[in-house]
Amino acid sequence: MPTDPISDPTEAVPARRGIQSVTTGFRVLAALAAEPESATLSVIAARAKLSASQAHRYLASLIASGMAHQDAASGRYNLGPQAIQIGLAALARTDVFAEADPAVADFVRKTGRTTLIAALGPLGPTIVRWHAGRVPVSTSLSVGSVLPLLGSATGHVFLSFMSDDEAAGAIAHHVAAAVDRRPRDVAAMHKDVAAIRKQVRAAMSASVDELLIPGLRAAAVPILDIQNRAALVVTVMATPAFARRDDMAVTEALKSTCKQLTERVGGAWQKPLIAKRK
Repeated sequence: MPTDPISDPTEAVPARRGIQSVTTGFRVLAALAAEPESATLSVIAARAKLSASQAHRYLASLIASGMAHQDAASGRYNLGPQAIQIGLAALARTDVFAEADPAVADFVRKTGRTTLIAALGPLGPTIVRWHAGRVPVSTSLSVGSVLPLLGSATGHVFLSFMSDDEAAGAIAHHVAAAVDRRPRDVAAMHKDVAAIRKQVRAAMSASVDELLIPGLRAAAVPILDIQNRAALVVTVMATPAFARRDDMAVTEALKSTCKQLTERVGGAWQKPLIAKRK
């Protein structure tokens, strides 16, 4: 009986080859998606590294399939309804925590720093995962602990990526709840909240030094969702056992991790602002 060439296990399997035109078409689509608003043919062609005539042909096919749209008045291109549906379907199947947990675990292995992941619960920023570093951090905090909105780096980040109205309501609620329970929150009430929000958004991180717990310093970074809200906040902690000179590099590494996670779940990472020297 002749051997079926398709099922013959002894036959070498050739390397996978894609269809070049499809690959190029998706490159044009990615270039279109990378623009913050509708774009001209020349801009899309430059980003996709194609000639204008090549980009035009691919855009025509994308328009025909509903993946792109061209405004009749301006001639500019944007994502089409089919592309939007695919994007929303991908977002619906994305579990932010499932994406974040292994990435944060890898960060902890590389840095040795204890790191927590927090979500915004009904009582405030709540620890949902605790990754212990090489040097243990002795603290009363654990999974399920609620962190103060105004008295922790984690809270500052959640606060900074709320809408103005939501932030005002959250501040009023947490400060009122803290009057009898958290003296540090009452003191934090007098801080300039607007300045905190501005500073955190500019740096894409928040840091505190012994604000919540004596001897403990922390830096927190957001994982942003498609609405530019902090879906989760990742906070790295350090005790005097860790040299302060390494803190900046560790925070930058955490930012890189959170930036990748933000982009993976459909959010848009903001570029940190660099203060100009006078």
